[in-house]
Amino acid sequence: MSKTIQAIRGMNDCLPSETNIWQMVEAVLARVASNYGFAEIRMPIVESTALFKRSIGEVTDIVEKEMYTFDDRNGDSLTLRPEGTASCVRAGNQHGLLYNQEQRLWYMGPMFRHERPQKGRYRQFHQFGIEAFGIATPDIDAEIILLSARLWKELGINEFVTLEINSLGSNEERANYRDALVEYLKEKESLLDEDSKRRMLTNPLRVLDSKNPDVQAALVDAPKLSDYFGDETRQHFAQLCQRLEAAGINYVLNERLVRGLDYYNRTVFEWVTDSLGAQGTICAGGRYDGLVEQLGGKGTPAFGFALGIERLVLMLTSLDKVNNVRPQVDAYLITLGEGVDIRGAELAELWRDQVPDIRLQCHCGGGNMKKQMKRADKSGAQVALILGEDELAQQKVTVKYLRGQNEQQSLPLDEVASLLTNLI
Repeated sequence: MSKTIQAIRGMNDCLPSETNIWQMVEAVLARVASNYGFAEIRMPIVESTALFKRSIGEVTDIVEKEMYTFDDRNGDSLTLRPEGTASCVRAGNQHGLLYNQEQRLWYMGPMFRHERPQKGRYRQFHQFGIEAFGIATPDIDAEIILLSARLWKELGINEFVTLEINSLGSNEERANYRDALVEYLKEKESLLDEDSKRRMLTNPLRVLDSKNPDVQAALVDAPKLSDYFGDETRQHFAQLCQRLEAAGINYVLNERLVRGLDYYNRTVFEWVTDSLGAQGTICAGGRYDGLVEQLGGKGTPAFGFALGIERLVLMLTSLDKVNNVRPQVDAYLITLGEGVDIRGAELAELWRDQVPDIRLQCHCGGGNMKKQMKRADKSGAQVALILGEDELAQQKVTVKYLRGQNEQQSLPLDEVASLLTNLI
């Protein structure tokens, strides 16, 4: 007997018992994005490796350790996309969507990173992303953060998340700060872990984001990035905070928040939770005004975020926020007696015409009442529609409620569509 083939480690199946939760989350994400005037864009999963090296940064963990990169038959280096922003910018540049224009885009789909799989973090994972191009003012920063806040409200988890914000300043301001930070880190080098020592030479701002408590203790007296801001950066951040406060959005100023990708400038933010253990960030993003030009386009301001759908589903499940998720099947049609199944199939098509959104499953494979009722209950349907020879003769159907305490009833066939409409 041959060995059973398993899924690749860190790349998971989404089973029918889970997909209704995913569908609910995806529907909320798409609806809220649309409500704010964002249009969907779909990019390929495989891109040129150079795209991510130029955008994310060659000395980041993603590029150095985590990307799925391979040479195709033509010898070109290709990579399974590890994130969506660079692909979105590439598509915008390629199709002339960005220069001297405003674009508000959203996307959703799988990303790939080769890292150690753990709860809420996988090698194939799914992200939802929002990107706005062509607007340099802080009103779009606030608008997109408000959009993300509305997602939590729609999903019923707004009380379990906290917004953290910071500003990274301009590239010039950050470069000046970088020199001062490196000098400070050299003085504290004996207190740093090996990862921080490496980052001190390659990407020193990432040391600020270290999760090592000893490193954080060594950073207590480190220079502050905000001390290097000019008036324009200060004003931009102050106006953002003013807009968030006016909208009733509570936030925490976290001056250690730097994000892990090289292309960010000015505003950065994260939504964090303590409902997921160590994997506390569920959404993150910020401004990246230089990336479009860095990838070959004309200078275009931009702001966006991405969230991990696996973590969101995990959080909703752990908080019991999926009890009202619509089942995969609303109603199950049982047919009993000679030739009744043929008439039942005709009626099912009629009801699907009358109630297009109904999830109506017909029993197939024969069997007695007990077997069919067992299948109906297992389907998760709210009701079983029982059509036997007697019902057919009377032009009625017996409605048995499988969930709740409603009593069984007999219903004329021309009233079934109304019943089904009330189920959805």
